[in-house]
Amino acid sequence: MATASGYCQSCGMPLKRDEKGGGTNADGSKSTTYCSHCYADGKFTFPDLTVDQMQVRVKEKLREFGFPGFIAGMFTSKIPKLKRWSENQ
Repeated sequence: MATASGYCQSCGMPLKRDEKGGGTNADGSKSTTYCSHCYADGKFTFPDLTVDQMQVRVKEKLREFGFPGFIAGMFTSKIPKLKRWSENQ
């Protein structure tokens, strides 16, 4: 199932920025829903991660790439609304 947004539905990364072109489903096909950092072989790479932990993880990554803290905060504020997190609540 493709996502109209073009963003990973776990971390919010633009899928076009994924160096591997997306995560992989159990059958080896590319996922159009999740990025390669979050999803491989049909499973989440960090299955026990909470939404709060994901937000911290993404915020730290964005800061590593030089984004100011307030911008990183704006990007990560939408993570709880993504498919992975909104379906489990």
